[in-house]
Amino acid sequence: MPNIVILGAQWGDEGKGKVIDIFAPKADYIVRYQGGNNAGHTVVIGEDEFILHLIPSGILHKAKVCVIGNGVVIDPKAFLDEIDMLKRKGIEVAGRLYLSDEAHVIFPYHKKLDELKEAKKKKIGTTKKGIGPCYADKVARSGIRIADLLDEAVFKDKLRGNLDEKNVVFNRIYNIEGYSFDALYEEYSSYGKKIRKFVCNTVLLLNDAIKKKKSILFEGAQGTLLDVDHGTYPFVTSSNATAGGASIGTGVGPTRIDKVIGIAKAYTTRVGEGPFPTEFGEDLMGRIRKKGREFGATTGRPRRCGWFDNIVVKHSVMVNGIDEIVVTKLDVLDDLDSIKICTAYKFEGRVYRDFPSNIRVLEGCVPIYEELPGWKEDTTRVTSYKRLPKNAKNYLKRIQELLKTKIVLISVGSDRRQTFAK
Repeated sequence: MPNIVILGAQWGDEGKGKVIDIFAPKADYIVRYQGGNNAGHTVVIGEDEFILHLIPSGILHKAKVCVIGNGVVIDPKAFLDEIDMLKRKGIEVAGRLYLSDEAHVIFPYHKKLDELKEAKKKKIGTTKKGIGPCYADKVARSGIRIADLLDEAVFKDKLRGNLDEKNVVFNRIYNIEGYSFDALYEEYSSYGKKIRKFVCNTVLLLNDAIKKKKSILFEGAQGTLLDVDHGTYPFVTSSNATAGGASIGTGVGPTRIDKVIGIAKAYTTRVGEGPFPTEFGEDLMGRIRKKGREFGATTGRPRRCGWFDNIVVKHSVMVNGIDEIVVTKLDVLDDLDSIKICTAYKFEGRVYRDFPSNIRVLEGCVPIYEELPGWKEDTTRVTSYKRLPKNAKNYLKRIQELLKTKIVLISVGSDRRQTFAK
């Protein structure tokens, strides 16, 4: 199998966990390259449901090597808890899970800063996991990496420096108590001892694998429209969720990546704040949310739902260089009389057929729709494209025509088996 990036083409929650699980058997290595435990990838295997936040979904396949790259930010406790959860379910990770020594560490003060910022009137809608503040420290060159955590002298020095600064912010700006050096040092030194056996130079590991003709599956988190550069800024995550992030977050050069596959729901969802031009009204929102089980895997928050937005996915195809599309949750639309596709936005007399950067346009625009007839048939038992209802095929055909990108897989349920090629 070639080296493939699999990522979300909307605002996240597109079903990446399931799709990665389908592709994983053909890959040798599965790699997370950005984000942190704000992600939630769900895989359903028979009666078992696995929700993974940090560890790549490929860990569910016994022979696969899984890597958490340098572009990911790590909450050590969450990492260890996830390993324990997998062990309880009979999944052993020893000898096939590796963590980059260059990944940055999330501390309690990052989570507290996240919480305090979210309390402001104009909130972003983060998961409050400390992701953004940790990335901010990384960019400010004051972050603490895994390699630093494992070096006693370096860790002491960097932790003191960070607390000297952060505690002033907590005391003088937020009027709350700061953090104890001794308590944090003891707690995180303990984590360091436990995670040490997983830590290595993953840049060397992955590039050596490529030299040996091994195949790599790069697992994106969140979605393109949450990318810090190419999303609905400032209502975005704090990392590059786009395909370019795969190179930055792993140290694998872009010329070593052979294909990019984008995943899009048959409709659109997003969690948290920010513009959402095709958002449903209250009645349809409730119906689709219930049928699609649209609640965040990480926070449990209800997702906002809307019609398929071609402007959004077309933007994703462009900025990621998407070669192929996977459409998920087609079955959620089974009961609808008619289905809409957004093909343009209208704002103050101007029609936008490409994704606008201006947040005021995105918040105030009126979507322009094409309307197609629904199929009014149960698709959850369909096992091949040719057996889909005619109107379901027409819907997929129209999406493919608008995106000018081939749809290669269709999902009609959460189980592994409810997926087939187009």
